Amino acid sequence: MICTSNDRGHRTVAAEALTLAQLAQFDDIIDVRSPSEFREDHIPGAVNFPVLNDEERARVGTIYKQTSAFDAKKIGAALVARNIADHVEQHFSDKPKNWRPLVYCWRGGSRSGAMTHILNQIGWRAQQLKGGYKAYRTMVLATLQTLPGRFRYRVICGPTGSGKSRLLTALDELGAQVLDLEGLAAHRGSILGSLPDADQPPQKLFESRLWEALQKFDPDHPVYVEAESKKIGNIRAPDALLEEMWQHGQCVRVEMAQEQRIALLKEEYVHFLENPEALCHKLDHLTGIHGKGLIQKWQALSAGRAWDELVGELLAKHYDPAYNKSTAKHYTQFSEALILHPADISMESFREAAKKAMLE
Repeated sequence: MICTSNDRGHRTVAAEALTLAQLAQFDDIIDVRSPSEFREDHIPGAVNFPVLNDEERARVGTIYKQTSAFDAKKIGAALVARNIADHVEQHFSDKPKNWRPLVYCWRGGSRSGAMTHILNQIGWRAQQLKGGYKAYRTMVLATLQTLPGRFRYRVICGPTGSGKSRLLTALDELGAQVLDLEGLAAHRGSILGSLPDADQPPQKLFESRLWEALQKFDPDHPVYVEAESKKIGNIRAPDALLEEMWQHGQCVRVEMAQEQRIALLKEEYVHFLENPEALCHKLDHLTGIHGKGLIQKWQALSAGRAWDELVGELLAKHYDPAYNKSTAKHYTQFSEALILHPADISMESFREAAKKAMLE
């Protein structure tokens, strides 16, 4: 690990050298930025103990711009001191003497410097992240341009409702290396793919999660990933990863009968079956593609809960044509794909299919 001492005597860690193994050497990773900064993105595993909350940060910033840096620093120092004292009393008081936290803020400046200084003065072994979150973010972006190229990908292909996500789950249960992009993005990847109980993460947080996931893989074994286009909901997958998947990925194709696909989709999208109005609202977004008349027909099927007919039409007229076009355009090895035929939509059938995929 690359460590240095800054001009205040604090031990620092260079963000350019961070790996998950190096992060694991610390007992805790403390993000002292404001809660809104933390929500946008943070180092994997970090906990948020802000030295200035969002309101306090805005107040100090306003004084800095409208009055003077000196006045802003006086007010900011008092706020930071009180907040650090609260954190020490409420969250750190039970830490042992050999506790070793890594502390960071936006640029590795005064916010993390104040926390690191006080923790070290108490007797703990705190270290400050050199360059802070900004340096970490630069490192993540650079790494995501090269790290995807270290692995061999087996890309799970198949039309909507063929059980690609279930196959990934089964592969994961059997110990295969699985990159769940839709899980990281909290989205199923289509116009109807938003999750009922989770919002999508910000783009930066998705990239941090992807960086973390890729670092856990062994290049000597394949990585299984579901076929994706450039965007997963509002999230954009990195170009370097997509290029590896599209140009070099070994395709594994899942095929199921139409009635099985319909049954599986009704299970996975049960929230729409329980709330037809929400589905009708989503279908409005397809008007530009299919025209008002067809959308109104689909909305009437939804309102009448004619689910098998509706799902069948959506597959035939929207999802399957889009899938065929995208697959032919992106996946160069699709014609050579291993084809899997799960017996039914049960997880046991997908486990058997996963075993076959892992043997090839």
